[in-house]
Amino acid sequence: MRPILLFILTSFVGTNTVPAQGAEFPAKPIRMISGFAAGGGIDATVRPINQKLAELFGQQVIIDNRPGGGGNIAAEITARSEPDGYTLLVVAPAFAINFGLHSQLAFNLERDFTAVTQLVDSMNILSLHPSVAVSTVGELVQLGKVKSLSFGSSGLGTVGHLAGELFNLMAGTKFVHVPYKGGGPVLMDLIGGQIQIVFASAGTVLPQIKSGKIRGLAVTALRRSAVLPELPTLAESGLPGYEARNWYGVVVPAKTPRVVIDRLNNEISKVLSMPDVKKVLAGQGLDATPSTPEAFNTYLRSERDKWGRVIKASDLRAE
Repeated sequence: MRPILLFILTSFVGTNTVPAQGAEFPAKPIRMISGFAAGGGIDATVRPINQKLAELFGQQVIIDNRPGGGGNIAAEITARSEPDGYTLLVVAPAFAINFGLHSQLAFNLERDFTAVTQLVDSMNILSLHPSVAVSTVGELVQLGKVKSLSFGSSGLGTVGHLAGELFNLMAGTKFVHVPYKGGGPVLMDLIGGQIQIVFASAGTVLPQIKSGKIRGLAVTALRRSAVLPELPTLAESGLPGYEARNWYGVVVPAKTPRVVIDRLNNEISKVLSMPDVKKVLAGQGLDATPSTPEAFNTYLRSERDKWGRVIKASDLRAE
């Protein structure tokens, strides 16, 4: 009877271990790694979220900026970290894009990461220098087939870059890509007329559109913007299915216990539902979009596959 009793007791202890881990988590500060420099858009988004998370957890949530390699350095650090919930990676579209842009990476999406939640989402706005004499997307397409127009982005493989390449593929235009080192210089040259087109986030271009320095033509989401409802979507303007969005989310190393992932997901979702946090995000042109881990896992894979097809069709290579 003793072996049986021991088995029963061991089974009982085992079945109660996982919930206890979730209840005790976190017992120390959490590190959220970012693949981009301090002071950028990700920092501005994540810091107010982390402040609230720290209050809920009773532990610090520290941003660890590890810029370089288009976010690949941060991703590799996270992939090699202990899967205990104390190392998070905040991801942006570059995370999904890099799998198609780089032929050899030290990490794999399915093998090395699992999602916690999406954080925020925003659309891009196709914006023009006022000298581009078109008033509809159809007219821009026709002009782009007979005239060399340039579009700027904050760098190779960014959403702003691939949004333009996707437009070229779907519309048959031949816009020429001009990469910059950051969104600020792109906007300056668009205002100055050195480039004619950008596909940039609403938060970046809205002030310039409202001031009349540049002109918004269409949005890259599948639905119109509540802020600029007069602008059509590209999908309804002759490019059905066109979509290019900006988003941030959180992933952790694979094999992180599900109970810990659920705790992180629940608390982050609470923060994203707070009115003051939503107001701060809205001021950056962002919508709070908490999701289930399963939904964000699926979205990450769809973004990787979608942009991978665009990269391949456009014959792009990482520099």
